[in-house]
Amino acid sequence: MIDASAAQSIVSVKKLSKTFSSGFQALKGIDLDIRRGEIFALLGPNGAGKTTLISIICGIVNPTEGRVVVDGHDILADYRAARAMIGLVPQELTTDAFESVWGTVSFSRGLFGKAPNPGHIETVLKDLSLLAKKDSKIMTLSGGMKRRLLIAKALSHEPSILFLDEPTAGVDVELRRDMWALVRALQSRGVTIILTTHYIDEAEEMADRVGVISKGEIILVENKRELMTKLGKKQLTLHLIQPLERVPPELEGYHLELRNNRHEGGSELVYTFDAQGERPGIAELLKDVDALGIRFKDLNTTQSSLEDIFVSLVREQR
Repeated sequence: MIDASAAQSIVSVKKLSKTFSSGFQALKGIDLDIRRGEIFALLGPNGAGKTTLISIICGIVNPTEGRVVVDGHDILADYRAARAMIGLVPQELTTDAFESVWGTVSFSRGLFGKAPNPGHIETVLKDLSLLAKKDSKIMTLSGGMKRRLLIAKALSHEPSILFLDEPTAGVDVELRRDMWALVRALQSRGVTIILTTHYIDEAEEMADRVGVISKGEIILVENKRELMTKLGKKQLTLHLIQPLERVPPELEGYHLELRNNRHEGGSELVYTFDAQGERPGIAELLKDVDALGIRFKDLNTTQSSLEDIFVSLVREQR
């Protein structure tokens, strides 16, 4: 959790828009503040504007309108200072195939005007399980190792902000686990992490706050737990002993859903309710079900995941 003293913005985006030469408007008046030391997850479908937003903040793409300030440094007026604070791990594996692991990470550090620091480079490579490959040419590395190398290059100049653009796309489970352990370690040292991901379970596990972008607009920014409390729904499922053909008229007020469970050869009554509601009506429902002679062999409750919430939010924008 982020304490109040660390909650000030380290990245401030105001009225940011981007229209490409083709006429396509990728971003529309984005306002966003990233808090110092947090892990912020930016979620959105393909083409929503996630990569464009990150590219502008990192100084790779120029905005059409608006302003971005990184820890007090305008990304256009004070480009060098702003960019030096940022490490970027892009989606694409773009590296010099004939360079060595040690050489390319050291070179990345030099690009930011940092004095050589073999100790830091060694620590970064060790943390990413790359030290044994330090003299290997990049062309000999596996896809997973190349992904680790991109992170090493991004951390070479000791940035205080790290952008991870779909960092675990196409990598194995072990590498994903190692990456998230590293992210937690970086956050504990005060590094601010901004990530985009299609693995919503990772955002649910890792993020302090979540932003949802759709069609170039930020439609929601919320503390992850508050978001799930506000928008998450709970479902009570009754696994019936005898199947029903339809929901009895006496139960219509509960807006139940009748589902056929082919695996168990029966049917289920599903009651969706607000987790925050003072009286979700479960006791009343069970009483009415019993009065109708409907018997069930089991019941269980489930809570909406972040993925459920994300899908419903994006659907509302269509």
